[in-house]
Amino acid sequence: MDIPADLKYTEHDEWVRVEGQTATAGITDYAQDQLSDVVYVELPAVGQALKRNERFGTVESVKAASDLSLPASGSITAVNDSLASSPETVNKDPYGAGWMVKFSLANPAEVSQLMDAAAYQKYCEERQH
Repeated sequence: MDIPADLKYTEHDEWVRVEGQTATAGITDYAQDQLSDVVYVELPAVGQALKRNERFGTVESVKAASDLSLPASGSITAVNDSLASSPETVNKDPYGAGWMVKFSLANPAEVSQLMDAAAYQKYCEERQH
């Protein structure tokens, strides 16, 4: 299970990478593994403002559909349009080409409330038992 140390994580298995006032989010390696083969990704419109933990889209696999929750409050500035035609990218590269949204942070302090890599690893291990 790949859990990059430079990211923050949610209990809903989303990751977030912060660069200045902009954040990038997607689902974790653990989440894509649990979902299995991703076949569809629904993403929000650019410009949409969302609160922390508010639903920003859906990811569907051959096994299940899961809502996606924004890790911190903000406004969507970009969506990964390539996932519409290549949703399997989420399985192949969840932290790189499989990113889902970029958003401007409304409250950067919310990011500090998320799990770091060590806490997220422990959280995943606890769910596997």
